[in-house]
Amino acid sequence: MTDTLQSIGSIDPASNKKVERSDDPVEAEYEDGKRFYENEEYGQAAVALHNALIGYEERKDESGIANVCNQLGNVCLARKEYENALKHYQRALDICDGSYDRMSVLAVSKPLVAVYRGLGQSAKAIATCLDMVDLYQDNRDPQGTVTVLEEMASIYIDSGEKEKAADSYRTIAAIHKNFSHNNIAASFIEKADALLSDS
Repeated sequence: MTDTLQSIGSIDPASNKKVERSDDPVEAEYEDGKRFYENEEYGQAAVALHNALIGYEERKDESGIANVCNQLGNVCLARKEYENALKHYQRALDICDGSYDRMSVLAVSKPLVAVYRGLGQSAKAIATCLDMVDLYQDNRDPQGTVTVLEEMASIYIDSGEKEKAADSYRTIAAIHKNFSHNNIAASFIEKADALLSDS
């Protein structure tokens, strides 16, 4: 702890802080697009990100293209423009997959599940979840696996497939039991049983 106090004059209100813009115009457009998205200014975000995409395409910068496509997917998803979101996420996913960037594949796959759900394509949402479960298991990430299994259970419930949802809950319970989380495991068994007793 320090005994010196910061002078009031040196404290800037948050609104007066200037965002440092990159000297690279393409990178600046990308950063602007992300900021507009965070502020829920989706129209401006889409314009800035589209400009950045053109710049990255001209440079043949695959990483830049993947990042912008992911952000454009986010903008479209926020606007419930599922078809456009799907195109952008799929392009980002193809690039990440092609460069064997598994963490980025996972990052893009999460919102892709939401897109498939928005389009009413439960089977594709489940297939994407199963791909994610494989990646999480390869990475020995039980928390990630559990999160995806909960999403799968939700998709199955929405589709009226209670038995499959119950299986997802039982799998979650088994994972928790492996880590001696017996109370949590029991709660998921209860959820599974409750689903099937409603049938």
